[in-house]
Amino acid sequence: MGPIFTPQLIQMIRLTILFISSLFFTILAHAQTAPEVPAKADTALYLRFPFVPPFNLYKVPDSTLFTKADLKKKKATLLIVFSPDCDHCQHETTELTAKIKQFKKVQIVMASWLPYDQIKQFYNDYHIADYPNITMGWDKAFMLPPYYKFQSLPFMALYDKQGNLISVFEGTVSLDKVAAAFE
Repeated sequence: MGPIFTPQLIQMIRLTILFISSLFFTILAHAQTAPEVPAKADTALYLRFPFVPPFNLYKVPDSTLFTKADLKKKKATLLIVFSPDCDHCQHETTELTAKIKQFKKVQIVMASWLPYDQIKQFYNDYHIADYPNITMGWDKAFMLPPYYKFQSLPFMALYDKQGNLISVFEGTVSLDKVAAAFE
């Protein structure tokens, strides 16, 4: 009959003791630190990260990729989430194009998650190509609605020249008020 404590058994006992002691000290250390306060599950990400989000849009009319990195540096940004079939969005776009001179120092990004052909039709109907400071794109990944958690369209997020959040607006709002928020 061989020894009761073989080298393999001794090694398993050592590893078990090491594991139990490390678990004990981890629990002890965690109990002595202040608990982290979890972020509310319903808090919109833009409130936790108040700067231009890392979006990926497919530009209208050519489907090229447009990202946060493509924004002009040191220029304020107006990000508008819209739906081509939304009456309020149509009204705001009409007002925006009529008052485009108030936004000459602002780069405007209009984004929608709806099918590309609907966005392209909206682009053509409102002659967006005539406004060089407006970029329109398709949010194919549906990133922006959950990021902002808005309740009404159009949704507008205003960012300063450094990309920091200034303000947000939901639903129909006077574009004079939006332009004033950039000043």
